[in-house]
Amino acid sequence: MNQRIPEGSSMTRGHFENDGLRFAFLDEGERGAPAVLLVHGFASSMRVNWIEPGWVTTLAEAGFRVLAFDHRGHGESDKPRESSAYTPRKMVSDCVALLDRLEVPAATFFGYSMGARVSAFAALQAPARVERLILGGLGIGLVTGVGDWDPIAAALRAPSLDDVTDPRGRMFRAFADRTKSDRLALAACIETSRDEVTREDVGRIAQPVLIGVGTADEIAGAPEPLAALLPNAEVFAIEGRDHMLSVGDRRFKRRVLDFLGA
Repeated sequence: MNQRIPEGSSMTRGHFENDGLRFAFLDEGERGAPAVLLVHGFASSMRVNWIEPGWVTTLAEAGFRVLAFDHRGHGESDKPRESSAYTPRKMVSDCVALLDRLEVPAATFFGYSMGARVSAFAALQAPARVERLILGGLGIGLVTGVGDWDPIAAALRAPSLDDVTDPRGRMFRAFADRTKSDRLALAACIETSRDEVTREDVGRIAQPVLIGVGTADEIAGAPEPLAALLPNAEVFAIEGRDHMLSVGDRRFKRRVLDFLGA
């Protein structure tokens, strides 16, 4: 059942089911407006990645129907602790199940970091459902990988932050603690959700693509080499922003709206 958000907001919250799991989602904007599906990053949620940084409001006010959901293992959705539950193929099926639930034939997929990876897989797995792609916080790392994430899984399983010495592990563990996440579900997620896309498959993504990466982002990989592999891609460098701070950058918002033709 859907419920309205209080205090005058037009946002609708609800739940849908897929693969035996229950997912929280939001839907804001006119039913017949062009749809944008927001696909959040690892250890985040639709609230942290999209609502609080102002993306939902920005896109809705620009005339789009804005859809978002909490990934399996994240936010208010179910949190399996088996690594096999988090393959990109299964995570893409969650995106498609939400579009089916809302009777949306196709949408722009706007993914950040892990969400960008899932969105790229969606363009290959369900191309008819993906009108355009916005890949935030992910460049050539889509193809080459984004470093060793095993220390992050170990950090998430550690008894406390004090037991973590790896710098990236400490960053993600602190973020998970701050957002009160299920650390064991996140550790399972990071073990299987980071599959890479081959150069050949990237070349098959025919939709228009905008790649937005911070110039101080040490996780995403450079955006230009990824754009060179894509038939129809453009790059927006988010000056001075790292992986965490690129998300809500006002310049990035303006560029996304330009890309969407708002």
